[in-house]
Amino acid sequence: MIRLLACLLIFAFIQCKLDTPPKKEQSEKIAVKDSDPLPEWAKDATIYEVNIRQYSQDGTFIAFTEDLPRLKELGVEILWLMPIFPISEEKRKGELGSPYAVADYKDVNPEFGTMDDFKNLVSEIHDLDMKIILDWVPNHTGWDNPWITKYPDWYTQVDGEIIDPIDYNTGESWGWTDVADLNYENEEMRTAMIEALRFWIEDIGIDGYRMDVAHGVPDDFWNEVAPAVNAYKNVFMLSEGEVPNQRNSGNFDMDYGWTLHHLLNEIAQGDKDVKDLDQYFKEDAKTFTAGFHMNFTSNHDENTWAGTVFERMGDAHMTMAVLTASVEGMPLIYNGQEAPLRKRLEFFEKDPIDWGTYEYQDFYKTLNDLKRGNQALWNGEYGGPMERIITGNDRNVFAFKREINGDSVVVILNLSNAPQKIDFDSSQITGDYNNVFKKSSISIADRLTLNLRPWDYMIFSNR
Repeated sequence: MIRLLACLLIFAFIQCKLDTPPKKEQSEKIAVKDSDPLPEWAKDATIYEVNIRQYSQDGTFIAFTEDLPRLKELGVEILWLMPIFPISEEKRKGELGSPYAVADYKDVNPEFGTMDDFKNLVSEIHDLDMKIILDWVPNHTGWDNPWITKYPDWYTQVDGEIIDPIDYNTGESWGWTDVADLNYENEEMRTAMIEALRFWIEDIGIDGYRMDVAHGVPDDFWNEVAPAVNAYKNVFMLSEGEVPNQRNSGNFDMDYGWTLHHLLNEIAQGDKDVKDLDQYFKEDAKTFTAGFHMNFTSNHDENTWAGTVFERMGDAHMTMAVLTASVEGMPLIYNGQEAPLRKRLEFFEKDPIDWGTYEYQDFYKTLNDLKRGNQALWNGEYGGPMERIITGNDRNVFAFKREINGDSVVVILNLSNAPQKIDFDSSQITGDYNNVFKKSSISIADRLTLNLRPWDYMIFSNR
């Protein structure tokens, strides 16, 4: 589905959604797990999004399981699977339908395999010391989900008819006609949703969730979800939205860095520059007081609806990947980017990735290994803060240092399509480093002169 998330519109929508009656007491008291809000294993992780349907010709759990050793070698630690549930047939779009039209919250799509196949996948992921989070769809279900006929009052209705989700800007349908909008004023529906969430954690063994359209669900529901999903073990929670309260409350460990993503597209297209990037980081630090962003150059929505990284970012796409992997936050790799993925994947039809020779495998592995091996790049409070390096060419060159516990990283990026020369006081970064991509050593003195090619990128690490 197309999700054009503008922050002001999100805030307006959330306020509207919060006009719900106070919650009743739940019949089951849920104990809050006494542990670090961020799972310890996520402190240095990179996340990788998996579209099972398009990942292989077979499009099955078994086929994906066979590729796990390569992903381990790539250096990713969290595997986020797009929805794996049965897909509704009623009002289905295309031949195969949207994975976000859930027919059953407690089963798997038979096109992908069996529940035993999925359990084996979870086991293999854990054996490789990786984690798995599921893409959950709390805002709506498919039209032949059993809830529709059994509990119609669990859905939003107008004149007695269940409706698809409404665009809060226009009052008209988003066009997501293959799904039915859930009614969060209904306490029984909330309880059933939480019970289903606990099933996959406690019975199947997954490690967390990416919450689809999290910004479309009332915040008081997330207050209810957080202790429920953490009662069994400490899980990782990712919000698709970019709503400050969802992170600042501690209900989500991470959210989408939508604002940064769109800004990077604009910089790549010559419409914005480094000054805008500086302003973004300044405002973001004021807005969010907990958790961190997921930073990305692509994901399933962007690839299908907005275009590939080559369409949106052109020659800047690798530079932007370096930026998203080195600024504060967790980097995302969408499946196929290491191929690289040069086409928009179909959303409702079979359209497998052409993996080729994995041309960018080493590029992403270098970034992932660096993140894991240098604490300055770790996530949230575990990593080092960004300190801007002033080069005297600060409309075109974005340079910064991150440092913590003796680990240090220096990143220098030419965010323009023209060569740039910088000659600046480098006293704040003096020392011996490894030039990460050139695999060589560099000793930085009090003055540094660099000639940068268009969209050039450099990373210096003392580890």
